[in-house]
Amino acid sequence: MAHEVVDGSSMQRALTRITYEIIEQNKGVDDLVFVGIKTRGIYLAKRLAKRLKQLEQIDVPVGELDISLYRDDLHIPDHHIEPTVTSSDIDVDITDKHVILVDDVLFTGRTVRAALDALMDLGRPTKISLAVLVDRGHRELPIRPDFVGKNIPTAMDEQVNVAMEEYDGHEDITIEKIKK
Repeated sequence: MAHEVVDGSSMQRALTRITYEIIEQNKGVDDLVFVGIKTRGIYLAKRLAKRLKQLEQIDVPVGELDISLYRDDLHIPDHHIEPTVTSSDIDVDITDKHVILVDDVLFTGRTVRAALDALMDLGRPTKISLAVLVDRGHRELPIRPDFVGKNIPTAMDEQVNVAMEEYDGHEDITIEKIKK
């Protein structure tokens, strides 16, 4: 049974706060590129770009990153099968840009590590920052977010689910026990 910990309006406030922090820490938004990690990270990146446009009247490019090929935790090596990549869509050259990588939940850090590898194959950014809606702890790698919407401490036998209107038809953040 899932337990709601954040409702849709609180999610929006968290994203607005992240947007203000990005503006403040970057002393502007020149050379910024948002890159969302598929799937929900893309919708979050688009929302951050939209809010930034409302606040600063500047269009920040948004890219989509598929990290399937770079995962080390969901992948069994089989040299007879070609891996499937659904696609990355980044229409702007990220070289010499400040890339803000966006994801919904930061947990072990393995997804972010894979995303960093994928980004480096696409170009050489001046800087890469990480924005996450939820940081739930339990890192396995030395990765820390630069911008966090909510810190939600969890147990290892719990799962954090982010629902977004664009993908799920409703908005909230829930925690549920993982059945073993």
